[in-house]
Amino acid sequence: MPFKKVHTPCTGICSTTFGDTVCRGCRRYLHEVIDWNRYSDEQKRLIWQRLDRLLEQVLPTYFRIEDPARLASRLASYRIPHRPEAGPWAHLHALLKSAARQTADPGEFGVVRLDKQGPDLVTLREQINDDLHHLAQAYYDKDFLRAVRNAPVNYKDA
Repeated sequence: MPFKKVHTPCTGICSTTFGDTVCRGCRRYLHEVIDWNRYSDEQKRLIWQRLDRLLEQVLPTYFRIEDPARLASRLASYRIPHRPEAGPWAHLHALLKSAARQTADPGEFGVVRLDKQGPDLVTLREQINDDLHHLAQAYYDKDFLRAVRNAPVNYKDA
């Protein structure tokens, strides 16, 4: 089975152009945004997997997916843009991104909101996006510090 071309996670709102090291739109690291077109499909898939893991860490704080098949089929029937090969948390994120204003009850998608008395879905989506960005930034900072600590030091030039 041939692989499909791996599309960019870009959302069209790239904050790296304003100096962020992690994009607020797609949550890729600056060097990933810059080098995306040079990456192999396998490298791109690895980045997508990392981005999906962020969703898997944050979204269960706010939602429970009771019927992943229903979520996927509803996304398709409502023609909500999503990656069919992605997992249910990525599907839920696609729903929130595209339909938070129109969807009052995520239950019709097989999803239960854990805090039913909380803010409306649009406000909650913004909170989730902030949480995702902070988590991605923390991972970037940790990886950057690890790379700096492990970088060889050339005392000759110092």
